[in-house]
Amino acid sequence: MGAFKMRGATNAVLQLSPEDRKNGVATHSSGNFAQALSLAAKNAGLKAYIVMPENAPAVKRDAVLGYGAEIIGCAPTLEARESTLNQVVARTGACFIHPYNDINVILGQGTAAMELIEDTKELDIIIAPVGGGGLISGTAIAAHYMMPGTKIYAGEPFGADDAYRSFRNGEIVPSVNPQTIADGLRTSLGDKTFSVIKELLTDIIRVDESEIIFSMRLLWERMKIIIEPSGSVPLAAILREKTMFKGKRIGIILSGGNVDLGNLPFK
Repeated sequence: MGAFKMRGATNAVLQLSPEDRKNGVATHSSGNFAQALSLAAKNAGLKAYIVMPENAPAVKRDAVLGYGAEIIGCAPTLEARESTLNQVVARTGACFIHPYNDINVILGQGTAAMELIEDTKELDIIIAPVGGGGLISGTAIAAHYMMPGTKIYAGEPFGADDAYRSFRNGEIVPSVNPQTIADGLRTSLGDKTFSVIKELLTDIIRVDESEIIFSMRLLWERMKIIIEPSGSVPLAAILREKTMFKGKRIGIILSGGNVDLGNLPFK
């Protein structure tokens, strides 16, 4: 699920009042935050209700179930996720924790960049993937305060480029029918994440599906890191724009290793 996802979920759970904890927690997620909140809830002794799109990878669904959460399926659209989530909250009384548009989740996810900065000391650029914007927002905030002057980039698939279009237009452009292998990046930005992105991001670089798959395979073969398609997007962005990044000290946030081993894209 990625340690930063777990930290974001745990941070959000820890901030809940006893009243909010009473009926458990709920969220909607294609898989990574779903796992994180399921495990955070289990560790806190809480029930978790997870709304997941029907096309979520089986490996992510199995992990959520393994952590003891209840999965409620929905159509693979943001509207369906949100409407189903509202029904679940009404039925259970669970406290909704947003998968990315929540300041506690954002700050928890920002610890990945915080540790990267502490370990490297000097970076010209940090790049992370962008879907709903929780990770890139936390990354940008950490860099802004810990390493001022560092440029923050995000990588995003052409087939789910709502963040790129929102960044260019100055207002949120919702994701409609995103088509990409990077299932973790199919969500739309929230108002909290977009406000950070507008202020602190340098730019968003789009990549195509073949570049995502190539970068994923490269990470598996050369670095021996099991990374899912969403997590390979930042490297794909660097390889696409080699001239821009040449000679720079670059930190890459690799996020998520939930891969269906029976359906590898480079088989």
